[in-house]
Amino acid sequence: MPRILSFTDRLIGQFDNALRTLTPGAVSAATQSPAHAVAQTELSDAERRHSVGLMRINHSGEVCAQGLYQGQALTARLPTVRAKMTLAAQEELDHLAWCDQRLQELQGRTSWLNPIFYGLSFGLGALAGAAGDRYSLGFVAATEDQVSHHLSAHLQQIEQIDSRSSAILEQMLTDERQHEAQALAAGGIEFSPPVKQFMTGVSKLMTKVTYYI
Repeated sequence: MPRILSFTDRLIGQFDNALRTLTPGAVSAATQSPAHAVAQTELSDAERRHSVGLMRINHSGEVCAQGLYQGQALTARLPTVRAKMTLAAQEELDHLAWCDQRLQELQGRTSWLNPIFYGLSFGLGALAGAAGDRYSLGFVAATEDQVSHHLSAHLQQIEQIDSRSSAILEQMLTDERQHEAQALAAGGIEFSPPVKQFMTGVSKLMTKVTYYI
């Protein structure tokens, strides 16, 4: 009979996840990177720096996703919803590892702000989970919608110059759209346009800062 984890057990698990998420190279992908079979294109210094900036943003986005899902898993009321959040976080670990690996290939680094991003996302996720599972799932859907917009914009900028990064972003975009659809299908509420607009504004500010820092 599987052991039922207590709140303290889950909290310890969240701390372990935070350490692995925030330590470059600590997470291994369960699925091979979509870039593994894609030939490396020769990039100019300016193109490489731009790719680094965009992949840093996407890596930080996955750090936020880990914080969000782990926070929601901690406070979700229904065991089924808690399990969905935990599974989604595991799937997002692949994205985190792919972005980390690509940054290393490009001789780039992850954002120095990631610990702050993780903490804020964890807090928001925990609040959303405590507010109720419909709100929690709706927040996931709205967040994944924001991420999908960023990924689409990044692809338009680099798909003609950086084929390896593009392959990663294309698969991430497919996965994020699927997560959004699953969250809504599971009963998540559709957030109002003003809430989405506020989330968009915050997201744009974060991406502009993360591109450089």
